[in-house]
Amino acid sequence: MALVAFAIPAQAQQADPGNAPPAYSTLADLLENAESRQQLIEQLRGLAADTPAAEAASAASSAAAEKPSLPRQLAQATSQIAGDVGTQLSNVAEAVSGLFSGSAEAASSFDMAAFTEATINLGLVILATVVLFLIIRRLAKPVFTRISQWSLNGQGLNPVLRLVLCVALAALIDVLVVALAYVGGNLVATFAVGETGALSTRASLFLNAFLVIELLKAGVRMLFSSRYEGLRLLPISADEASYWNRWIARLIGLVGYGLMVVVPLISAYLAPTLGQSVGTLIMIGAFLYAVVVVLRNRRRLRDALDQKARKASMAATRVSLQLFARTWHLFALAYFVMVLGLTLTRPADALPYVLFATLKTLATVVVGMLVSSFLTQTIGRRIRLSDDLRRKLPMLEPRLNSYVPNALRIIRAIILITVIMVVLSAWGAFDLAGWYASEAGRELIGKSVSVFVILVVAAAVWLGLASLIEHKLSPETGGGVPSARAQTLLALFRNALAIALITMTAMIVLSEIGINIGPLIAGAGVLGLAIGFGAQKLVQDIITGIFIQVENAMNTGDVVTVGGITGTAEKLSIRSVGIRDLSGTYHIVPFSSVDTVSNYMREFGNHVGEYGIAYRESIDEAIDQLKLAFEDLKASEEHGHKLLEPLTVAGVVALADSSVNIRVVIKTTPGDQWAVGRAYNRLVKLRFDEAGIEIPFPHTTLYFGEDKQGRSPAANVRVLESSARERRPEAARADEPAEGIQEIADPDHRQPSEDDV
Repeated sequence: MALVAFAIPAQAQQADPGNAPPAYSTLADLLENAESRQQLIEQLRGLAADTPAAEAASAASSAAAEKPSLPRQLAQATSQIAGDVGTQLSNVAEAVSGLFSGSAEAASSFDMAAFTEATINLGLVILATVVLFLIIRRLAKPVFTRISQWSLNGQGLNPVLRLVLCVALAALIDVLVVALAYVGGNLVATFAVGETGALSTRASLFLNAFLVIELLKAGVRMLFSSRYEGLRLLPISADEASYWNRWIARLIGLVGYGLMVVVPLISAYLAPTLGQSVGTLIMIGAFLYAVVVVLRNRRRLRDALDQKARKASMAATRVSLQLFARTWHLFALAYFVMVLGLTLTRPADALPYVLFATLKTLATVVVGMLVSSFLTQTIGRRIRLSDDLRRKLPMLEPRLNSYVPNALRIIRAIILITVIMVVLSAWGAFDLAGWYASEAGRELIGKSVSVFVILVVAAAVWLGLASLIEHKLSPETGGGVPSARAQTLLALFRNALAIALITMTAMIVLSEIGINIGPLIAGAGVLGLAIGFGAQKLVQDIITGIFIQVENAMNTGDVVTVGGITGTAEKLSIRSVGIRDLSGTYHIVPFSSVDTVSNYMREFGNHVGEYGIAYRESIDEAIDQLKLAFEDLKASEEHGHKLLEPLTVAGVVALADSSVNIRVVIKTTPGDQWAVGRAYNRLVKLRFDEAGIEIPFPHTTLYFGEDKQGRSPAANVRVLESSARERRPEAARADEPAEGIQEIADPDHRQPSEDDV
């Protein structure tokens, strides 16, 4: 109540100044009374505690109620920019008309002599500073040349690191050149021009603008070094670098000197309104100039980027370059439109804001490109292991070279996302620091790092275990050539390990990102049970395959008969076996259809041969020749080491229709019985021919028929003696033909007589 009593006289005082003494006396009375003073203090503290919350709630509700939509905000911004442009143009017209239609007093107050002197002094400062800058830069040219040559041809460092180091050193020298020219200009302006020992405002404006603009140009020269190829950060040609360096330098000079020198001088000597309007015209002119240059070079730069995209080795880089080639001019136009809008809506702080945002954007993009290029040159090249390690672990090098491109793609994606976020933060479109400080940002970054670590650990575990398995399988590790069983089981274990590792890694990653894997595990169990009932054949394949592997029924490389198919087992899985038969056909036989496995390569192999001789030949002599053929085989360098035991002669196994069959058995190393059998058959034939032992072959009797009188029809035949009669003439009789006689048509077509027949 005391506060109300105090507020009413105060309001009355504002309405009527004559009521001031009663209000002061009332306040004095309230403060003199200790009890009323204490009540007033308590009431003020209570209101102070309630007022901020009420004001905040009221402000929030009013802001929420009055916040316009995005299209309305864009419309308001466009309207404001158009209104500012119109205001600036009208101010220019008024200022110019005021200059030309000013009063005589204004014309007489303008000191032409002082203005001329100031202009001459400023011109001398500008000339001295520029000449000094050119001289110092000319003296530094050999240093830049040497640094560029070392960047191109130096040794001992990564090319990207060497380029960055040389560019940083050249930039430091460039900054030093600008600083020396700036100091020299200050000395000239202070001691040689105008009043000695004093630096005029005009000279200070130019020198400050010179320092800022030349430092910006030095930064541009880091990107587009047209004269020194080894100091150019961007991978473009010298002509392209010269063009863009010259164009950007002109734009920086136009805007910089116009806003930092011309506009302040016009505002000081002519009219502030005119200076502000000239600044607006300078920005509009720079905007139009930039738009013309961008549109003029749109097609040329697009073609250059497309050419680089075709040379890119990675698909992601190729697609990104192709997309940027078609949209780069849109980004450039959006940038210049945004700069113009900021300049018109925020003329007080637009230039520093745009300058720092642009520098941060360029620095972020360049750093991202350099990091990506460094990673490409460091880990993007093909990894080469030592000969010894490549011999022991033959699959390690291909596996590493298959992992590196995928890892490089992931890292490049992370770099791209980071660059985009930093650029958006630089222009105020995204609060990167606030997002990272928030709980959501910290949680996302933490989960991403955790997932990355999990994937790296899983890849390292797989790489180590797979390399260990290859170490066991390699004969160069000191353990000798592994057995076929070891090769098969280790290959199956490697496949099972890959499946288990992928499953566990997927589960851990899902759990790490916040997905409850309990229902997934339960669902997988139910799904497995359903698959077990619905795919009994598949389950039978797997169970049978497990027992076949446990019992070591066959291994990769064995010659087997499985499911009625005979061939080499090329691939064994937990469900089926791949068989390559003699004709080259590849068969996949599921284990559920396997009743019997016939393995021809267990411990040893037998060549069982049966050799037929004629009935008149001596059996003992034939057996002796078979033994001699075995001795020849044993002496062979190609097949002698494959024989495990002496020749086993089983004896006569059959008295066939036209031959006496003798069986022999040769015991060989596994899988060599076929090659040994072929070689032994050859030697047996050679021995039998040498000993004159006949190997019977089928005989054919030709019957020409008889007529009713018992006479045979005429036949054109010629009787030839066989080699057997030539070898044993004593066995031939005149009244019976020799064995092996061949009847061949007479080429002279002579009609034989009955005696010939």
